[in-house]
Amino acid sequence: MTRTPLVSVLLPVYNGEPYLAAALASILRQDHERLEVIAIDDGSTDGSLQILQRYQKADGRISIVSRENRGLIATLNEGLVLAKGDLVARMDADDVCYTTRLSRQVSVFKEQPHLAICGTAIDTLIGDRIVRGSLDPLYQWASLGILSKFFTIFMHSTVVYNRQVIPAEMLFYDARYVHAEDFDLFRRITDRFSAAMIGESLVAYRIHGESVTNKHKRQMRKTHLKIVAENLEREGLVDSSDVFDDIADAVTTKSVQQVAECILGLEKKISTQPAATRPSYEEGTLNLFYFLYQLISDEQRPEFTHEFLTRTQKWGLIRRRERYSLLPGAYMPWFSGISIAANKRVDALSRYLQSVPAATVLPRSDLIG
Repeated sequence: MTRTPLVSVLLPVYNGEPYLAAALASILRQDHERLEVIAIDDGSTDGSLQILQRYQKADGRISIVSRENRGLIATLNEGLVLAKGDLVARMDADDVCYTTRLSRQVSVFKEQPHLAICGTAIDTLIGDRIVRGSLDPLYQWASLGILSKFFTIFMHSTVVYNRQVIPAEMLFYDARYVHAEDFDLFRRITDRFSAAMIGESLVAYRIHGESVTNKHKRQMRKTHLKIVAENLEREGLVDSSDVFDDIADAVTTKSVQQVAECILGLEKKISTQPAATRPSYEEGTLNLFYFLYQLISDEQRPEFTHEFLTRTQKWGLIRRRERYSLLPGAYMPWFSGISIAANKRVDALSRYLQSVPAATVLPRSDLIG
């Protein structure tokens, strides 16, 4: 990849009016100028189409498709068909790219033409404040192919796909994995090809009440566990996916006990892995533990969380103040409930104190609709 490649930016839009202008402005301001924006309006009922049309009049690099609502997966696959570039970048209509995002990712592909996919670290945009992100050190040494069996290794709106490496029949989103379609695609790609993570935060990921992550959390978690179960069954690391199905459907004493025993069994099998791959599998399993811990905790039934931590013998892996809140959970759920609520307020205050005003990081055009 010696010439300056065309980057196709795939931008699905559904009722994105509050944040769409900021997302578009950040794309068009990229210092990698050889790009096209494939914007697909998926049946929006707000002013999204008008915003797209306004920006298209000012910049011919934007192409617009507007039609009835078909859902995110169909929209993404339609965009992949329309994209002309050898590199295809994902972007969400409520996130913001920093100016050097695409040029930094293009340079990585030029240096490593065998790469199939590249993601970046993120900052988090909450209201008018930004929490600066830092990359988990495990990305510096662990196998991304192994990690992608356990969790979504990239934030979706940071990835760039290399179509000179990824076969056309592989580069599609599978409709069987609603709300975790990215997890499925990443695991398929990294199972066969090389991937890279840029440690610098090049995208500001916006958190708000109407985001897909917030609105479809339960379905997202269910599909996530379905993918993990498929991966682990395929490698003979779990005997059955039923325990993951059960905990995804309903958090009960029985489902908590079953999934805790599954974690212990998984750890035992991973302990026999070759030394070269074992640490990556251990990190993946640890991530799965935390995923299940959060799923169970969100039920706000401290006795379930207490049972999970006790059976997995992992009290030492959670924060001290969470531990003190949950220890009496099996006997005094009301006390744990009060303590957990207090912890959430402390966490919110901590995030605020760690954040900076967004105006110190982003241009004004990225902060307004």
